[in-house]
Amino acid sequence: MTDPSPNTVPKSASTTEKPKKTRWHWLIRLGIWTAGLMLAGVATLVLLAGMAMAVAFPNLPDISDLSDYRPKLPLRVYSAEGKLIGEFGEERRHLTPIKDIPKVMKDAVLAIEDARFYEHGGVDYKGILRAALANLGRIKSQGASTITMQVARNVYLTSEKTYTRKIYEILLTFKLEHLLSKDQILEIYMNQIFLGNRAYGFAAAAESYFGKSLQNLTVAEAAMLAGLPKAPSAYNPINNPKRARSRQLYIIERMLVNGFITPEQADAAKLEPLTVKSNSDNTRIHAEFVAETVRQLMFAQYGDATYTRGLNVYTTLNADQQDTAYKALRRGIMNYELRQFYRGPEKFVSLPGDPQAMDDVIDEVLQEHPDNGDVMSAVVLEASPKKIQAIRQNGEPIEITGDGLKAAESGLSDKAAANIKIRRGAVIRVVQTPKKTWSITQLPEVEGAFVALDPRDGSIKAMVGGFDFEKNKFNHVTQAWRQPGSSFKPFIYSAALEHGITPATVINDSPLFFDAGVTGGQPWEPKNYDGKFEGPMTMRRGLAKSKNMISIRILATVGAQNAQDWITRFGFDPDKHPAYLTMALGAGSVTPMQMASAYAVFANGGYRVNPWLISRVTDQKGNVLSQMQAPVLDESMRTIDARNAFVMGSLLQEVTRSGTAASAQASLKRPDLYGKTGTTNDSLDAWFAGYQPSLMAVTWIGYDTPRKLGARETGGGLSLPVWIEFMAQALKNVPVMDPVVPEGVINVGGEWFYDEYAGSSGISSLGMTHDENPDQPQVIPMPPADEKRRILDLFR
Repeated sequence: MTDPSPNTVPKSASTTEKPKKTRWHWLIRLGIWTAGLMLAGVATLVLLAGMAMAVAFPNLPDISDLSDYRPKLPLRVYSAEGKLIGEFGEERRHLTPIKDIPKVMKDAVLAIEDARFYEHGGVDYKGILRAALANLGRIKSQGASTITMQVARNVYLTSEKTYTRKIYEILLTFKLEHLLSKDQILEIYMNQIFLGNRAYGFAAAAESYFGKSLQNLTVAEAAMLAGLPKAPSAYNPINNPKRARSRQLYIIERMLVNGFITPEQADAAKLEPLTVKSNSDNTRIHAEFVAETVRQLMFAQYGDATYTRGLNVYTTLNADQQDTAYKALRRGIMNYELRQFYRGPEKFVSLPGDPQAMDDVIDEVLQEHPDNGDVMSAVVLEASPKKIQAIRQNGEPIEITGDGLKAAESGLSDKAAANIKIRRGAVIRVVQTPKKTWSITQLPEVEGAFVALDPRDGSIKAMVGGFDFEKNKFNHVTQAWRQPGSSFKPFIYSAALEHGITPATVINDSPLFFDAGVTGGQPWEPKNYDGKFEGPMTMRRGLAKSKNMISIRILATVGAQNAQDWITRFGFDPDKHPAYLTMALGAGSVTPMQMASAYAVFANGGYRVNPWLISRVTDQKGNVLSQMQAPVLDESMRTIDARNAFVMGSLLQEVTRSGTAASAQASLKRPDLYGKTGTTNDSLDAWFAGYQPSLMAVTWIGYDTPRKLGARETGGGLSLPVWIEFMAQALKNVPVMDPVVPEGVINVGGEWFYDEYAGSSGISSLGMTHDENPDQPQVIPMPPADEKRRILDLFR
């Protein structure tokens, strides 16, 4: 046996090495194949992505218009001072340039939505990775959708969750980042995003939720608003205050983590109490009828674009006077309502014993019967003749006792009919008194109107078309054609001055009767309101006391046709005032706006001015589209002589001094007040039309379907108090204005006459002593110089 050669490898060793080499060889080859496949996959994905982009890119929407971003903007209506009084459009939005958005608001948004917004190129890959890890680790996700991606989605795409839409979203994101700067993208986002409560963009949300401008937001408020984009309904501070608060605290933390605020600011923001506006906010200016009038005028000019192009309409309205008018008219109507029979609860519901179920029933029924301003709804829990316990929608318990029960005593009686009986489950109306106690009331059925304008140019300063716009959108100022009653008499007296009748002319206040042969219809026996006849008195006294017999005799002397022609000078339609003697009693038809415009002729010295409301219209950028200049009174606008307006002013001043409106001067403690009360036949309408030389105002109260207001209800008792309350505020710090005596007028014995009548023989014998004792009718002999100036003894 020989030794093996030294070069010979033992068989066992060779066999061991070969499998090792083979394994490494296949591992290497597998790695190469895997890498190849991966490269091929990547290449395929790149190719597919390229093909997708090639196919999809041409189909992407044109976004070049975003470089001049113009979202849908609502029509906004403002008072003369720039206070918002109305907004129309599906989307509430205040377009705010990025430079005007405060840093605190931008920081709050970036902290929660896209902290690396200014660092990434539209798609935040770190954010995607972070979101993926957060989802795997089941920790609170901070999201991966960038602000640019949200702009692409919100402006151009639907909310469907498909791969195709996601691809389009990413492609649009790149396109947006290429076309627009970061500030432009952020500006679009902060103006476009929906934030609940019909608010689009953070400027609108600041107004909607906090009632303030974007520039005045605190850190706490900005953090609250920044939480809305994720879920405007879920984090709405009005409807879900707890969830909104939780998200606000989280966003404050994010602002701190990202270095946008200091720890001290964060602590202060967390402790800051927030005052969120409710949907029934009572601090706004109630000018709904004005805003609606403007909307109609704008729609007539701009059509559907009215609600999207961002028109800003500035009116002549005085915000303080509008607020005063709104409150005064409502108070006047509610005071009248206190004198009416109680009509019973608005509804009855069955209240279950379970507290939670009862709360649900109460919430539901009070939503059907919402508050009407300061006239609030409540559900009765217990009722007796001496006490009512009820609950309001906010869960506030109220108790009504004593004088607070008087308005509904009939409903608390044991003998009350079932439909008016106040019992558990009854839905009632309550008001809070100045002493913070509660009183039961009811929504009024009667309506009213108030309008005020500057008689020197016709600009409307206040307009309230009814008790409540939501209850009744009919604008009684411009649409209600009603009989003016005695408030129309001054226009007949104005005509009389041009026919030789003077304030000193004596007219007999004695009964009149017209048979069917005279009237052509039913016999007519007119009466004075008080049913009394006081014999001969001057025309001045006849107007002050609103004597119907005096007015009829005057109109008979002037001639009904002549008077009908004369009233057209004041803007009245002759067709609505037939040329009959009933015109003397205001039997025609007028609107409160017509009356305001007509009385303005007396107030401004004889000029006809047309009421106007819109001073200017601008677009979203403030460019003036149209502008109205206040008219300057000139002789081309004159409709009656200055001397006629002056003498009529003297007569109307007497009404507010010693006549049916004497409480005007007595209450306001100033002599420069002029006006006339009006109460129609059977007290269907109650009027007061009056002015101070710088402000004209008219009040009307009545039922939409005419019916008696009540035997003792008059213009002086119903409408005049509303006018006085308004003027008390509107004329504060307004100096007393004495009229300038025009040419052609002379004062003789304390009375005013036209020059041509003052020179007649015997004029001094008139002895105008009636001012010394104005309540006593006096016979003043007139000189027999002119047939037109004789004592009127018609129909005697």
